[in-house]
Amino acid sequence: MRNKPAYAIGSVDSALLLATLLQQEGAMRVTDVATRLEVSVSTAHRLLGMLVYRDFAEQLPDRRYGPGPVLGAGPVQRASAATLREAALPHLRRLAGAVGETANVMVLTGSVVRFVATAESDQVLRVGDRTGRTLPAHLSSGGKAVLATLDGDRRAVVLDALDGAAAARLQRELDTVRRRGFAVNDQGTEAGLTAVGVAVPPAGGFDGAALSVAAPSVRYSADRVPYWVSHLAEAAAAVARELDAA
Repeated sequence: MRNKPAYAIGSVDSALLLATLLQQEGAMRVTDVATRLEVSVSTAHRLLGMLVYRDFAEQLPDRRYGPGPVLGAGPVQRASAATLREAALPHLRRLAGAVGETANVMVLTGSVVRFVATAESDQVLRVGDRTGRTLPAHLSSGGKAVLATLDGDRRAVVLDALDGAAAARLQRELDTVRRRGFAVNDQGTEAGLTAVGVAVPPAGGFDGAALSVAAPSVRYSADRVPYWVSHLAEAAAAVARELDAA
């Protein structure tokens, strides 16, 4: 799994995460930024000032800050990500507590899945926060879970980018995922990381979302999968209800 650099620069990490949040979720107040990054309001203001200076953010007439010209994300995608995060996060926290591993929500965007929110396990050895990262949909557990629910035209966006043998293997795997209702990524994207994912039922005009439980591979076993899948399915249904109510 990907580890934080040994000599990580905290301010750079905060600025990059903030830029990602602005791109995915849209305009935020200074106090919102402070809460999300767990920093003081003055630090949040300084980070936003630097992003504005470098065109990664811009201040709006209502004094909130939105993504700047360098980021340039569309408003529909930003609103969808923010809505999904708000609906999913309480259920991710309960899911992580129930299974003792890190839980994620992601959304399919073209041929990749983008992680919208994470609830980390409290174990010392754990999978870290994936918020803002992307993975190839055909390799990730959540991506495969969503692809298995799509019609041929939408699935073709991913399949057509693969060579013939890889596309055939993926098609067979997706048929299996559709039958059993979950997908597994056993070190397909990162050595030492195994994840199980389920699709979130379409709800509230929103589709393409998935939940996953991710764990260090040394703690993964097939015996644990039914327990994880049961809690994943329960959380996915709860997220769908939240989206319908939003």
